[in-house]
Amino acid sequence: IVSEDTKLKTTMGTPESSSSEDCPFCLIANNQADTDILLTDDELVCFRDMKPGATHHYLVVTRTHVDSCKSLREDDIPLVERMVEMGRSILEKNKVSDLDDVRMGFHVPPFSSVPHLHLHALAPASTMSFKSQLHYGPQLTLHILIKFDNN
Repeated sequence: IVSEDTKLKTTMGTPESSSSEDCPFCLIANNQADTDILLTDDELVCFRDMKPGATHHYLVVTRTHVDSCKSLREDDIPLVERMVEMGRSILEKNKVSDLDDVRMGFHVPPFSSVPHLHLHALAPASTMSFKSQLHYGPQLTLHILIKFDNN
């Protein structure tokens, strides 16, 4: 169940065992940074990207430190599906109704700015700047894009 919070109130596991001391996303996930948490559950947190590439640009990160999408294995598919669902939920909560004009995905290292698994959820993709299109565009193999059914 996803709850709506303005600040993160709980953490999963022990911060020492599930985080990297210098990882900014671990600090956010463990409520050690001044970041507004928009959605949260036992394993994920969602907040606004500090350098938005679109009108709506959110990040969904794992509470436990996972280096990148390269660290994922087949048994992590349900985690990725939950990340996508949270990304979709925050977009819908913010009145994004055209889910065909959404871009979701992961940057593949070494092209990710923070070495912690994070899903970008951006909308509307059609109004993104040229620079954002290059950085988050579907034509790049550096970004794993996620397409989902609107049903």
